Amino acid sequence: MRKVGSWLDGPKSAFKQAREQANETRPEWRGQKLGLPESGPGAAAPVGRRMAAFLIDIVLAALVAALFTAPDYPQNWSLVAWVVITVVPVTFFGATPGMAAMRIWVARVDGAVMVGPWRAAVRCVLTALIVPAVVWNFDGRSWHDRLTGTIVLRR
Repeated sequence: MRKVGSWLDGPKSAFKQAREQANETRPEWRGQKLGLPESGPGAAAPVGRRMAAFLIDIVLAALVAALFTAPDYPQNWSLVAWVVITVVPVTFFGATPGMAAMRIWVARVDGAVMVGPWRAAVRCVLTALIVPAVVWNFDGRSWHDRLTGTIVLRR
């Protein structure tokens, strides 16, 4: 009856029971298990800033593509512009223009200086698929961050 009871109590109860069985406690703040501070520079970037940065990048990509396709609509050229705006700056500088505006950046978990081209490209492709970018763990890392060994931090 215990399993049925946890199912009827809802997902929070079921997750709590699963954590208890795994002896896993929820960290007090995002990034705690990775040794990140609770707030300030170097802390895990909040979801709101990440979403705002993404929206800025999308609008910028549409405007850049529109410069080349005017007076017609950019259509799929805005996606090409978004890939360039995302992959190139993240590879070398760790931030897209939107991330820079929101004062966040992509860092490698292993401490290396540059994110690198393959990590930036994989993050871009998985962000375009949306689901890997919006499913988070307790450390504030989404699927695409975990797969590439990166995390988005505050500046």
